[in-house]
Amino acid sequence: MSTESPEQSSIPGHELRQTHQARQMAESFGSDAERYDRARPRYLDTLVHRIVAASPGPDVLDVGCGTGIAARQFQEAGCRVSGVEPDARMAELARRHGLAVDESTFEAWDPDGRAFDVVVAGQAWHWVDPVAGAAKAAQVLRPGGRLAVFWYLFQPPAEVVRALADVYGRAAAGLVNPWARPAHAVHRAITAKAADGIRRTAAFGDPEEWRYDTDKTITRDELLDEVPTLGGHDRIPPADLEALLTGIGAAVDALGGSFTGRFTTVAVTATRRNTA
Repeated sequence: MSTESPEQSSIPGHELRQTHQARQMAESFGSDAERYDRARPRYLDTLVHRIVAASPGPDVLDVGCGTGIAARQFQEAGCRVSGVEPDARMAELARRHGLAVDESTFEAWDPDGRAFDVVVAGQAWHWVDPVAGAAKAAQVLRPGGRLAVFWYLFQPPAEVVRALADVYGRAAAGLVNPWARPAHAVHRAITAKAADGIRRTAAFGDPEEWRYDTDKTITRDELLDEVPTLGGHDRIPPADLEALLTGIGAAVDALGGSFTGRFTTVAVTATRRNTA
């Protein structure tokens, strides 16, 4: 039940269209890879199975695979999965989970003649140049193969948003509040950017958007475990992070110890044209 989104985790002053240029942020998530792997949610099995069913074969490339959260789900669905990940710490943990991982940004990655039926990216495509990334995906996909990039977005209720904004204002004024922008606005921005990059390659059919909405409940402890894994939070002083977590915990306790919000999973996907 992540509370992070690409726009919400970006560096102050950076527009969403520039997120892929923020390499320090993009490669910062391995500072506590074990926590990341534990605290970040799995993707919807419904989405994973739909991607597999709509693809021509079982060979999957996971771009920005992190610790292998999505990759393990595709393996459970019967796929053969390889990963590309720029952060050595994340890649090492993914390997410990049994995933073959190349350490590289996707744009600079050398496929060494390999081809795939599916290229996926979970919670990572905003760190990839949208045009260069789509062109690289087309390069490594077999004709008829599928590109599917997806995110999860969490929208807490209004009273939670107000409480968390107050905590961030007091304890972490220099940090982007992950809940500062409504999830529906983030959703529109990220899907438009991804779809535009796919169209500009001219290598794919028309991109589609697959969306799933559900209500999710997150507890105080779940939220406190995940917050340090959000973009930028690893760069604030430990004492400030502790104050932030204490404030968040107190705010959620005051609201009953948990809250329910809207959890949206959205994918942008397209099929590689059957051309040589």
